Parts: sequence; C-alpha cells; structure tokens
Amino acid sequence: MGSPGVALGDIPSVDMMTELLRRLKCSSKPDKRLILVGPPGSGKGTQSPIIKDEFCLCHLATGDMLRAAVAAKTPLGIKAKEAMNKGELVSDDLVVGIIDEAIKKPSCQKGFILDGFPRTVVQAQKLDEMLEKQGAKIDKVLDFAIDDSILEERITGRWIHPSSGRSYHTKFAPPKVTGLDDVTGEPLIQRKDDTAEVLKSRLGAFHRQTEPVINYYAKKGVLAQLHAEKPPKEVTAEVLKALS
Repeated sequence: MGSPGVALGDIPSVDMMTELLRRLKCSSKPDKRLILVGPPGSGKGTQSPIIKDEFCLCHLATGDMLRAAVAAKTPLGIKAKEAMNKGELVSDDLVVGIIDEAIKKPSCQKGFILDGFPRTVVQAQKLDEMLEKQGAKIDKVLDFAIDDSILEERITGRWIHPSSGRSYHTKFAPPKVTGLDDVTGEPLIQRKDDTAEVLKSRLGAFHRQTEPVINYYAKKGVLAQLHAEKPPKEVTAEVLKALS
C-alpha cells in the first residue's frame, strides 16, 4: 500500500478506501494479456486507458519501457543504450527481456496491454516463448482495423496551436477562423508527422510489417477485429464485448 517507508497512518483514509475498493474490484477480474494492433490514428491511445482501468491491467508501451530501462541503468537498459549509441536497432531478445521484467511488477499481476509490440512475426514468436515459460499466453489481440482513406482524413485534417497544444480538425472540429487558434488568433501548424506523405509511408510500413502478425494471431484463434472507424464509445463497446 503506497510507497515503501510511508506509515499506513500517514495515508489519508479516503485514499486507502479508494485503493482497497479498487483492489477488491480487481481481485474478481479475470487475468488478461492483451495486444493492441493498429495503424497510427486508429484510436488505440483512446481505448487503452479504458481497458486498463476496466480490467486492472498494466499498460506496456515498449518505447517508454526501453527509455525507462536505459534511464534506470538496468542490465538490459545498459545493453539497449549501447545498441542505440551505435545507431543499431535494439534486438528482439532485449525488448522481450524488458517486457519479461516489466510483467513481474505487482501492477501487472492481473495482466497487461502491450502496445507497439510485436511488430513482426519473429517478435510474436519470441513473446510467446517467453510467456510459455511462465505458463502464460496472449489471451486476445485487438485489431483496430480501419480504412487507410479514413485515417488519412482523420490525421491530415489535424492542426495544432503549438504553445497551448489545442488541436483542431478541418472537418470534425474546425477553428472559428480557418488556420487560426480560437483563443489567441495565432496561426495553427500541422505536425510534420500529420502530412499525407509521412502518413503514406507510415501506413505502408505498418501494412508490410504488421499484416503477417495479424495473420499469426488469427491462426491461433485469439484475434478480434474491431471497426475502428466508428465513434469512440461504439469502439469501446466492441472492445468490452470482445473481452467478455
């Protein structure tokens, strides 16, 4: 309960009750080990906190975990830093090792959501081998399926007010004056990742790499395909149905 070194008497009783109620609710939830797959802009980032809270899972974003391991100078983090310094890709075994370390944490005891990994079939196989050693397996792979043309409209329509982070969309949430922030009247910019050219190359890479991964899990019978073009609330309903 709380961080080590804090006396229970020092924790506000409201916080303790909240945590106890959360633990009680979580104890009855089935364990789930999930993978989210989908192109940029498909809504994974919107749904994962909802899934995490609903099933008491930990969220594992491999990029963040690598950075954390490097910062904490764990043995695997030191190896990863050496690879990055040489401009090499961090090996699959290393990433799987970092996931292996992460899922032993208490916050992951009911399971996890993996996001951004595995990106290749080899990575998927290595992940399966690692889980098998622990007597575990992937329960569900949620495929945020969406048409490229819809993504293009979603992403290339995004405009940002850089200093506040306010975001607009030419079709879904346009500013009052085209190209200007509603509050300050300052010009809006488009992030360089949000242009049609960048999106095309990212989607191309996604389809090439990830289609085989989707097929790999489909053969195992753990794939659930979502209609990711629907409004977020409807996608949430599909997710909960797939996981029930």
